[in-house]
Amino acid sequence: MKIKVAKFGGTSMADAQAIVRSADIVKAEPARRYVVVSAPGKRYSQDVKVTDMLYECFHMSEMDGNFDPAFEKIKERFAGIAADLGLDMDMDACLEEVKAGMYKYRSTEYFASRGEYLSGRIMAAHLGFEFVDAAEVIVFTSGGEFDAAATKAALKKRLAGVKYAVVPGFYGADESGLIHTFSRGGSDITGALIAEAVGADLYENWTDVNGFLTADPRIVDHPAGIQQLSYRELRELAYMGANVLHPESIFPVRAGGIPINIRNTFEPENKGTMIVPEIDESRKGNTITGIAGKKGYSIIYIEKSMMNSEIGFARKVLSVLEYYNIGFEHMPSGIDTLSIVVADSEIAGRESVVMERIQKTVAPDHAEIKNGISLIATVGHGMSFKPGTAAKLCGALAVAGVNIRMIDQGSSEMNIIVGVATEDYEKAVRAIYHAFE
Repeated sequence: MKIKVAKFGGTSMADAQAIVRSADIVKAEPARRYVVVSAPGKRYSQDVKVTDMLYECFHMSEMDGNFDPAFEKIKERFAGIAADLGLDMDMDACLEEVKAGMYKYRSTEYFASRGEYLSGRIMAAHLGFEFVDAAEVIVFTSGGEFDAAATKAALKKRLAGVKYAVVPGFYGADESGLIHTFSRGGSDITGALIAEAVGADLYENWTDVNGFLTADPRIVDHPAGIQQLSYRELRELAYMGANVLHPESIFPVRAGGIPINIRNTFEPENKGTMIVPEIDESRKGNTITGIAGKKGYSIIYIEKSMMNSEIGFARKVLSVLEYYNIGFEHMPSGIDTLSIVVADSEIAGRESVVMERIQKTVAPDHAEIKNGISLIATVGHGMSFKPGTAAKLCGALAVAGVNIRMIDQGSSEMNIIVGVATEDYEKAVRAIYHAFE
């Protein structure tokens, strides 16, 4: 019998109606044996996600120790869902258990995890599946580091003989039982871990969009959908801001060669985007797969004559960033020039001390930091099969009147990243998209 792991995001769990729709998807195929759920998301544009409500509870707990008023709103939300579903479970007792745990542990991760926990209890009761607490099977060290090997062993042991189960996403626990969480969107990671552990044939990620699009629909009108992506293309696009799937969720399924199918809970007839280990030969005819980007970067520009002959020059510059615990994104270079792209969030408030230390460390002829940069990644396996791709991209930006502040192409020729002034970001994305559509 084939095995599918189905993960449902926040909008798919937002209210009773959405949960019924999600459960119907699960019941439509017996292969969907393991279900992973997120906390309830927004029901409408001005609504508040349950996870944000839980963070507010924690904030109130820190302020004066009493978070009862904020918890009442959460209690009302979940009690309403359970009542609308007509569940045969004591939801009040479940909510009181959660509240008691909040007062006991008083950690931000414990508070934040309870949305997924309660979603899991509700979905398991509605489907008639066994509930498996993520705290039993997703293992962290006492220092809060995720333990992949221990998690795989725990999942295999716990799920052996369990035909159908619901597991909450986003969190796990260390050996003492203390709750730890992944970063926001981490339920995607939980689903991937379960898919790897049970040897799933497919990992389905159900959300509120029809898979990946070739560009941001807020910038490009009606961009085409992407029917197929490789793992590598997914990593590039997700890292650069295509936020349909958590970028770290690729690693567990890649190890097992398990495809991921991004599907829309509200349009289940749409086949969505399939993410596979290797692209089909037919896909190589498409020059690009997608365009994604992020705002909020700065470029440290360094110029020094004979830089290329000075052994260890780049290492010395990077040692300055390491000293201040600053990561970098890209490092394109010329014979006498070096550019280092860093996120504004990494260097904000420390620009002057970083530049002073660079001056003392490598004595450049000129060094400056340029703010207000946005990065745009154009991704696709087909780029390595078609000469002139970079020229076409640069030409499109020139016609649009966009100045390229930085360009970086990986050795795989699968990704070209350009840096542009933030005020040109949207114009640049549209120009690249229309050049390759």
